[in-house]
Amino acid sequence: MDYPTDLVDLVAKRSTGFQLEGFIAGQGPIHPKLMLVGEAPGRKEVENHIPFSGAAGKELIQAMESIGLTRENTYITSAVRSRPYKVLERLDKRTQKNEFVYPNRTPNKKEILAHAPLLDYELSQVQPKIIATLGNIGLQRLLGPKWLISEKHGTVYRGSILKLNDTLDRYQLSKREYTVLPLFHPAAIFYNRSLTEKIKEDWILLGNLLEKEDE
Repeated sequence: MDYPTDLVDLVAKRSTGFQLEGFIAGQGPIHPKLMLVGEAPGRKEVENHIPFSGAAGKELIQAMESIGLTRENTYITSAVRSRPYKVLERLDKRTQKNEFVYPNRTPNKKEILAHAPLLDYELSQVQPKIIATLGNIGLQRLLGPKWLISEKHGTVYRGSILKLNDTLDRYQLSKREYTVLPLFHPAAIFYNRSLTEKIKEDWILLGNLLEKEDE
């Protein structure tokens, strides 16, 4: 998506002082049946500017293909559009010297708030029929901190979502109502294989919801 220059400048200013790098635009068609909202790009995404193109992206694409979705018919974005990183010092075992590394990390609430104007803009332009969130960050950005993916995955929500207020400093409920389906983040399978069946069931549910949109 091409964002207005003043919107990009605004988010860059709001992001000053945070450990964030790069800027990855959301990608996909306008007015799709589905928008996917993830967490934030990782190192791979910063390099190639393709959302969900790392290891988690492979899992995501497989799940999408299982219900007939592709990158071409799905809008993919995240709560934060830059890579959050942390600075760690460690011993290089080969050289026996200390080195600094910059791994990915989960975005914090202030960073999510800083990037909130972008997601609000995307929602207003893309106007998806269904939103599926991937993991806690996307879910809580839209529905609030009480929504936990472990409890709410596969639960269809219909109603208002959170958007920025006029002063851009806190969230308020949208006037428009949306259909939101919380899904596990595709990387969750790497850490907990027992989620395999739950993830499969949730994607089947999403497929059924999308089919109803065609009726």
